[in-house]
Amino acid sequence: MTTTATTDPPAQGAADRRRWLALAVVMTASFMDLVDVTIVNIAMPNIQKDIGASFSILQWITEGYALAFAAGLITGGRLGDIYGRRKVFLLGMTGFTLASVLCGVAGDPQLLVASRVLQGATAALMVPQVLAIVHATFPAHERGKVFGMFGAVVGLGAVSGPILGALLTQWNLFGLEWRPIFLVNLPVGIIGLIMGRKYITESRAPQAMKLDLVGVVLATGGLLMLLYPLTQGRENDWPLWGNLCMAGSALVFAAFVAYERHKTRKDGSPLVELSLFKVKSFAAGIGVEIAFGIACGIFFMIWTLYMQIGLGWSPLRAGLTGIPFSIGVSVAAGISVQKLVPRFGRKVLQAGALAMMAGVVLYIWESEHYGTGIHPWQMALPLTVMGIGMGLIVAPLTETVIAKVPREHAGSASGLINTTQQLGNAVGLALVSVAFFDALDEKAMAQGRAGLAFADAFRHGMWWVAAVLAVVLVLMFALPRKAAPAGPASAEAAAEPAHAPAAAH
Repeated sequence: MTTTATTDPPAQGAADRRRWLALAVVMTASFMDLVDVTIVNIAMPNIQKDIGASFSILQWITEGYALAFAAGLITGGRLGDIYGRRKVFLLGMTGFTLASVLCGVAGDPQLLVASRVLQGATAALMVPQVLAIVHATFPAHERGKVFGMFGAVVGLGAVSGPILGALLTQWNLFGLEWRPIFLVNLPVGIIGLIMGRKYITESRAPQAMKLDLVGVVLATGGLLMLLYPLTQGRENDWPLWGNLCMAGSALVFAAFVAYERHKTRKDGSPLVELSLFKVKSFAAGIGVEIAFGIACGIFFMIWTLYMQIGLGWSPLRAGLTGIPFSIGVSVAAGISVQKLVPRFGRKVLQAGALAMMAGVVLYIWESEHYGTGIHPWQMALPLTVMGIGMGLIVAPLTETVIAKVPREHAGSASGLINTTQQLGNAVGLALVSVAFFDALDEKAMAQGRAGLAFADAFRHGMWWVAAVLAVVLVLMFALPRKAAPAGPASAEAAAEPAHAPAAAH
């Protein structure tokens, strides 16, 4: 295939209907990635029973994916710029499909975690190419329509993922229990690869930044030093090595910052553009992204465990219970971007944080009031309120955070935002050990009162969620009061669909 730089395609290219088939392929890849994250949580209890996974293994099944995805996002984007978006996209899709098969056939917990890490790493090759391919394939006047389609895909992934996961688990196809939630990616991936090779046109960046593999190693190493003992510490009675490891992660992060400064001076291709943090609103926005990811990482994990293990609900019942939440997110997201944010600015995001906090507190009250006899319809109100709050935040957040970022750095800023979303989620999943599992009354569980024990731990974890959302609310005061009108570069960066917290868990 011919190679093109990242510029508007010529008029005859815009008339080529093959580009819509290429769009279908990259949108399918995005949908696979989104659904794969949302689909897993609902099957957690079945995975635990089938392969004897410990609670920390359950954390790593989702945390390993999020960490590998976050660590590889920026590097994956640069690999596409250097070696070709089509080539790296197809490589990532191949790896993602094979990793899905490995997840589906895994017979022990460690292999499943390793396969999930591989899935996250290959998704980090695949996902960053999607909008770059769109940019190289569609003329500027058609991209608004395309980005609108991506918004619909994100919403569809948020709604369909948990329900699809519940159905595939509940149906127990061919006696495979939970395994079809991963194996379903095999036929989809094969079709996507065949169509992608045929219809996606190759493109590269005219002046791609160099790889910063040392930066990737330092950042990933520091995160592992923090997250591994945080996740495993409870099962090992919080050993000394874990505390030393977490303390040592600060030194590794300091070395990372020092190296990024050196890399900037050396060739101008750091993994993280540190100069972005001189923009106060961007620095605060990154804090919002991380804290919001932490809150979501905690909530979606403990919510699943509460419903399925604590209350003993089936995967389908638990999945259907989340429908009011997904609808609330989708409806509020559309209204916030189109109607509210242009008029009220950051107040909309602050109202979203307050609504989520209100929904969390209401959920805590209902869990205490109704006990283990609570019904799905009684959860509908707090979940709807939480969903509306989340929708008010996630849709306009990226554009608000990059509002004062120089136009030439909008792409880098957007990549960093998506990365920090995933990092926050990984940290939140690690904190489940403290926020939830540490609060489990083992004596009550041994006496056959697991429902009460899980309900108490759920409420304890939800107070953690409320506290982190309070931090989100405070940090939002440093965001711009109103997002400046976005130029072409920043508009496309802001339009990039968030992988994460809202849709993904």
